[in-house]
Amino acid sequence: MTSKIINLVFVVFVVAGLPVLAHSTMSNEDLLALPRKSLYLSAALSQWLLAALTFLVVLTTSVGFAEFRPVAPGTFAKWLALLIAISWGGLGVVLIFEARGWWPEESKWVYALIPRTNEERLWALALVAPTAGFCEEFLYRGYLLAQLYRYLHSAAWAWIISSVAFGMAHWYQRADGATRAALLGALLAWPVIRLGSIYPSVAAHFLIDAVALAWLGPAMLKRQTHSSPSR
Repeated sequence: MTSKIINLVFVVFVVAGLPVLAHSTMSNEDLLALPRKSLYLSAALSQWLLAALTFLVVLTTSVGFAEFRPVAPGTFAKWLALLIAISWGGLGVVLIFEARGWWPEESKWVYALIPRTNEERLWALALVAPTAGFCEEFLYRGYLLAQLYRYLHSAAWAWIISSVAFGMAHWYQRADGATRAALLGALLAWPVIRLGSIYPSVAAHFLIDAVALAWLGPAMLKRQTHSSPSR
C-alpha cells in the first residue's frame, strides 16, 4: 500500500509539481548572470538527481524497467532515422518562420543556454545533450508514460498527458517553446508505445539537442546579430 502511494505521489509530482518548480527556478533572472558552464552544470546535476530519484521510486515500488527492453539494430536504426527526419524537419520550419518574423522570438533563457565559444559548445555536446537525452527520456517516456497507462488504462491519454507535462516543464521557454517541447515529447513517445523501448528516443533526443545547441542555436544568434539595427 505504501509503495502504491509513493508511486502515485511521484506521478503527480512529475505531472504538476515539476512544471511549477521549473517555472519558479527560471523566474529568478539572477541566474542569467551565471557563466554558461555553471548553467550547464546546474542543469545536468538537477536532471541526474531527478533521474536518480525516479530510479529509487522504481526500485521502491517495484514497477519495473519494462521500457529498457532491447531493440533489434535494424528496428532501432529505422526508428531513429524517422524521429530525426521529423524533428529536424520541424526545426527547419521553425527556423524559416523565425527568419520571416512569423514565429515569436525565443525566450531569454533559450538565448542564455546557447553556447558562444568552442569550449561552451563542447560542454553542451558532452554534458547537456546526453544528460537531457537520457534523463528526460527515462523520466517522461520510460517512467511517466508507463505509469499513466497503468492508472488510466489508455495509451492515448497516457501519451497526451505525458507529452503535455513535458511541454509544461519547458514553460520557461514561453508558450511557443512549451508547445514545441510538448510536440517533441509526443513524437519521442511514439516508438516507446510501439516498441516498448526508450532506446530510439534516447538516441534521437541526444542528437536533436546536440544539433540545436551546436549548430542551430549559434546560427540563430548570428542571424539576430546581423539583423540588429545597431549593425
